[in-house]
Amino acid sequence: MAQRSMVLALALWCLVADGEAVWLELSTTATKCFSEKIQSNVVVIGDYDILFDGYPTRPILSVQVILGLLLQVTSPYGKVLHHEDKVMQGQFSFNTAEPGVYLACFTVDTLDKELGVALELTKLEKAVQAVHENLMYLRSKQSHMRDVSEWTNFKITGLSLMSLSICVITSIAQLWHIKRFFRKKKLI
Repeated sequence: MAQRSMVLALALWCLVADGEAVWLELSTTATKCFSEKIQSNVVVIGDYDILFDGYPTRPILSVQVILGLLLQVTSPYGKVLHHEDKVMQGQFSFNTAEPGVYLACFTVDTLDKELGVALELTKLEKAVQAVHENLMYLRSKQSHMRDVSEWTNFKITGLSLMSLSICVITSIAQLWHIKRFFRKKKLI
């Protein structure tokens, strides 16, 4: 049984070993393409999905405009093998007819520029909020360190005054003792 599962795991690993994954980060106004040199008679399968930064699902915005993805896959000779417009997720597959460099281009498709601006503003708002939280944290740390510094300064001042008073009292006591000693000996 252990050998059978080991052979199954090895066979599964061999099948998956040729697979690749690509993570693309697209702004609302950019197009990203990637290319791969593929031999002829190879089955190519692609799976894609839009994930919004900071949102596990599609963000809720005041502008109700459909945001989608424009995908186009072309062969080395410019033939369009797959074209999808305004999709949130999907799959494609094709069999390569000729060897060469195949190109897949992804573009964020916005029907209204306000949505793109709203998404960018959301990202900027998150960045500003993070900077503000960091500044507030630094301000609280600075206040705490100032309090510690003032308390330490107060203690050092107290200890210095105490040390100075001990020195003055000791010197007065020594003067009194020497004066008394000399009076006993009748040197003064």
